[in-house]
Amino acid sequence: MGSVILQDAKGNDVDLNIYKGKVLLIVNVASKCGMTNSNYTELNQLYEKYRHQGLEILAFPCNQFGEEEPGSNDQILDFVCTRFKSEFPVFGKIEVNGENASPLYKYMKLGKWGIFGDDIQWNFAKFLVDQRGQPVDRYYPTTSPLTIERDVQKLLGKKE
Repeated sequence: MGSVILQDAKGNDVDLNIYKGKVLLIVNVASKCGMTNSNYTELNQLYEKYRHQGLEILAFPCNQFGEEEPGSNDQILDFVCTRFKSEFPVFGKIEVNGENASPLYKYMKLGKWGIFGDDIQWNFAKFLVDQRGQPVDRYYPTTSPLTIERDVQKLLGKKE
């Protein structure tokens, strides 16, 4: 992945290299989407179950879909931490499509031989990234986090 520095929701620089060697689930999130509750609930469950085995979930708020993430980073953080008690890292608001898309998302969409190259369709699209920083799977926004548990296990080297 090289060195990608992004800001977390508190404005601190985070070098994504700190996640080297971990399986990452990268999700563009929104607070006011019809899928917000189910996604945060299930992401929490996955995180709870696999965080100590090497899974990290990185949440990237984005307001590009139906303006369903209008708040400031502080408001978003407050929402995620208070309402859902999520413990995974929440980053500063980014764009995932278009000219101003975050370098991370440009990289992810290049992904496997460019096959992930389409624009992100909506809130809660998910990328699964292996321990070497390579995107290995991309899931639709409607894909429930718990249905990708098997893929997470596979990357973590868990047997069924």
